Amino acid sequence: MKKFNVILIGLLLSMSQVGMSQGTIDWSKFQNLIGHWVGEGNGQPGQGTGGFSFQADLGGNILVRKSHTEFPATSAKAAFTHDDLMVIYPDFNGVPSKAIYWDNERHTIEYALTFTDKSVVFTSAASQYMPRFRLSYEMIDATTINTKFEMANPGSPEEFKMYLEGKSKKL
Repeated sequence: MKKFNVILIGLLLSMSQVGMSQGTIDWSKFQNLIGHWVGEGNGQPGQGTGGFSFQADLGGNILVRKSHTEFPATSAKAAFTHDDLMVIYPDFNGVPSKAIYWDNERHTIEYALTFTDKSVVFTSAASQYMPRFRLSYEMIDATTINTKFEMANPGSPEEFKMYLEGKSKKL
Protein backbone atom coordinates (compact mmCIF):
# COMPACT_ATOMS: atom_id res chain seq x y z
CA MET A 1 0.00 0.00 0.00
CA LYS A 2 2.86 2.40 0.82
CA LYS A 3 4.46 1.71 -2.54
CA PHE A 4 1.16 2.57 -4.28
CA ASN A 5 0.89 5.87 -2.36
CA VAL A 6 4.47 6.81 -3.29
CA ILE A 7 3.78 6.06 -6.96
CA LEU A 8 0.53 8.03 -6.86
CA ILE A 9 2.20 11.05 -5.24
CA GLY A 10 5.03 10.90 -7.78
CA LEU A 11 2.56 10.75 -10.66
CA LEU A 12 0.58 13.72 -9.32
CA LEU A 13 3.73 15.78 -8.83
CA SER A 14 4.95 15.04 -12.36
CA MET A 15 1.55 15.97 -13.80
CA SER A 16 1.60 19.28 -11.92
CA GLN A 17 5.05 20.02 -13.33
CA VAL A 18 3.75 19.43 -16.88
CA GLY A 19 0.90 21.86 -16.23
CA MET A 20 3.23 24.49 -14.79
CA SER A 21 5.72 24.27 -17.65
CA GLN A 22 3.27 25.56 -20.26
CA GLY A 23 4.55 29.16 -19.98
CA THR A 24 2.61 32.38 -19.88
CA ILE A 25 -0.67 33.02 -21.61
CA ASP A 26 -0.83 35.77 -24.22
CA TRP A 27 -3.91 37.85 -23.38
CA SER A 28 -2.83 40.73 -25.67
CA LYS A 29 -5.83 40.33 -27.99
CA PHE A 30 -8.05 41.05 -24.98
CA GLN A 31 -6.05 44.01 -23.69
CA ASN A 32 -8.61 46.59 -24.88
CA LEU A 33 -11.47 44.65 -23.28
CA ILE A 34 -9.96 44.25 -19.82
CA GLY A 35 -11.68 46.58 -17.38
CA HIS A 36 -15.18 47.75 -16.50
CA TRP A 37 -17.73 48.93 -19.08
CA VAL A 38 -21.18 50.59 -18.90
CA GLY A 39 -23.66 50.98 -21.70
CA GLU A 40 -27.05 50.42 -23.17
CA GLY A 41 -28.49 48.37 -25.96
CA ASN A 42 -31.62 47.36 -27.76
CA GLY A 43 -32.97 44.18 -29.26
CA GLN A 44 -35.57 41.47 -28.88
CA PRO A 45 -35.58 41.61 -25.06
CA GLY A 46 -36.11 45.39 -25.26
CA GLN A 47 -34.07 48.45 -24.31
CA GLY A 48 -31.62 47.66 -21.52
CA THR A 49 -28.87 49.31 -19.50
CA GLY A 50 -26.05 47.73 -17.58
CA GLY A 51 -22.42 46.88 -17.61
CA PHE A 52 -19.82 44.18 -17.87
CA SER A 53 -16.22 43.56 -16.95
CA PHE A 54 -13.30 41.46 -18.12
CA GLN A 55 -10.78 40.63 -15.37
CA ALA A 56 -7.86 38.22 -15.14
CA ASP A 57 -8.23 35.56 -12.45
CA LEU A 58 -6.43 32.49 -11.11
CA GLY A 59 -3.03 34.10 -11.45
CA GLY A 60 -3.71 35.31 -14.99
CA ASN A 61 -4.59 31.84 -16.27
CA ILE A 62 -8.19 32.74 -17.16
CA LEU A 63 -10.25 35.83 -17.95
CA VAL A 64 -13.61 36.22 -16.26
CA ARG A 65 -16.38 38.25 -17.87
CA LYS A 66 -19.32 39.25 -15.68
CA SER A 67 -22.35 41.11 -16.98
CA HIS A 68 -25.47 42.66 -15.47
CA THR A 69 -28.28 44.22 -17.55
CA GLU A 70 -31.60 45.64 -16.42
CA PHE A 71 -34.62 45.74 -18.71
CA PRO A 72 -37.47 48.01 -17.59
CA ALA A 73 -41.11 46.97 -17.73
CA THR A 74 -42.98 47.53 -20.98
CA SER A 75 -46.62 47.13 -21.90
CA ALA A 76 -45.75 43.61 -23.10
CA LYS A 77 -43.61 42.33 -20.19
CA ALA A 78 -42.47 42.91 -16.63
CA ALA A 79 -39.07 44.36 -15.73
CA PHE A 80 -36.27 41.81 -15.49
CA THR A 81 -32.52 41.52 -15.07
CA HIS A 82 -29.99 39.43 -16.91
CA ASP A 83 -26.78 38.30 -15.19
CA ASP A 84 -24.10 36.15 -16.74
CA LEU A 85 -20.62 34.80 -16.20
CA MET A 86 -18.14 33.70 -18.84
CA VAL A 87 -14.72 32.12 -18.33
CA ILE A 88 -12.21 32.45 -21.16
CA TYR A 89 -9.40 29.94 -21.07
CA PRO A 90 -6.43 28.82 -23.15
CA ASP A 91 -5.97 25.61 -25.07
CA PHE A 92 -3.13 23.24 -24.18
CA ASN A 93 -0.64 25.46 -26.04
CA GLY A 94 -1.55 28.49 -23.92
CA VAL A 95 -3.54 30.25 -26.64
CA PRO A 96 -6.82 31.82 -25.45
CA SER A 97 -9.25 30.03 -27.75
CA LYS A 98 -12.27 28.85 -25.77
CA ALA A 99 -14.91 30.14 -23.38
CA ILE A 100 -17.84 28.83 -21.42
CA TYR A 101 -20.84 30.97 -20.49
CA TRP A 102 -23.60 30.66 -17.90
CA ASP A 103 -26.54 32.97 -17.11
CA ASN A 104 -29.45 33.36 -14.71
CA GLU A 105 -31.81 31.95 -17.36
CA ARG A 106 -30.04 28.55 -17.11
CA HIS A 107 -28.21 28.85 -20.42
CA THR A 108 -24.79 27.30 -20.84
CA ILE A 109 -22.90 28.04 -24.04
CA GLU A 110 -19.48 26.81 -25.11
CA TYR A 111 -17.66 29.17 -27.46
CA ALA A 112 -14.67 29.09 -29.78
CA LEU A 113 -12.85 32.40 -30.26
CA THR A 114 -11.70 34.26 -33.34
CA PHE A 115 -9.99 37.64 -33.59
CA THR A 116 -9.52 40.52 -35.99
CA ASP A 117 -7.45 43.64 -35.42
CA LYS A 118 -10.49 45.38 -33.81
CA SER A 119 -12.70 42.57 -32.56
CA VAL A 120 -13.07 39.43 -30.49
CA VAL A 121 -15.79 37.03 -31.63
CA PHE A 122 -17.21 34.14 -29.59
CA THR A 123 -19.10 31.57 -31.70
CA SER A 124 -20.83 28.40 -30.52
CA ALA A 125 -20.73 25.20 -32.52
CA ALA A 126 -23.54 24.33 -34.91
CA SER A 127 -26.04 21.80 -33.59
CA GLN A 128 -29.16 20.26 -35.09
CA TYR A 129 -30.89 20.61 -31.71
CA MET A 130 -29.84 24.03 -30.39
CA PRO A 131 -29.59 27.56 -31.78
CA ARG A 132 -26.11 28.77 -32.63
CA PHE A 133 -24.82 31.90 -30.89
CA ARG A 134 -22.29 34.58 -31.78
CA LEU A 135 -21.13 37.28 -29.35
CA SER A 136 -18.94 40.02 -30.85
CA TYR A 137 -17.00 42.87 -29.29
CA GLU A 138 -15.75 45.44 -31.79
CA MET A 139 -13.62 48.39 -30.67
CA ILE A 140 -14.92 51.71 -32.03
CA ASP A 141 -12.18 53.75 -30.33
CA ALA A 142 -10.00 53.42 -27.22
CA THR A 143 -12.96 53.82 -24.82
CA THR A 144 -16.00 52.72 -26.85
CA ILE A 145 -17.06 49.23 -27.88
CA ASN A 146 -19.96 47.82 -29.88
CA THR A 147 -21.37 44.53 -28.62
CA LYS A 148 -23.57 42.24 -30.72
CA PHE A 149 -25.32 39.05 -29.67
CA GLU A 150 -26.69 37.08 -32.62
CA MET A 151 -28.53 33.78 -32.96
CA ALA A 152 -28.99 31.27 -35.78
CA ASN A 153 -31.68 28.58 -35.92
CA PRO A 154 -30.55 24.95 -35.77
CA GLY A 155 -31.63 24.36 -39.38
CA SER A 156 -29.69 27.41 -40.64
CA PRO A 157 -26.55 27.59 -38.49
CA GLU A 158 -24.81 30.19 -40.68
CA GLU A 159 -27.74 32.64 -40.88
CA PHE A 160 -27.18 34.73 -37.78
CA LYS A 161 -29.86 37.26 -36.84
CA MET A 162 -29.36 40.14 -34.45
CA TYR A 163 -30.81 39.51 -31.00
CA LEU A 164 -29.24 42.37 -29.05
CA GLU A 165 -26.78 45.17 -29.84
CA GLY A 166 -25.38 48.04 -27.82
CA LYS A 167 -22.55 50.43 -27.23
CA SER A 168 -20.51 50.66 -24.04
CA LYS A 169 -17.95 53.06 -22.57
CA LYS A 170 -14.94 52.01 -20.56
CA LEU A 171 -14.83 53.37 -17.02
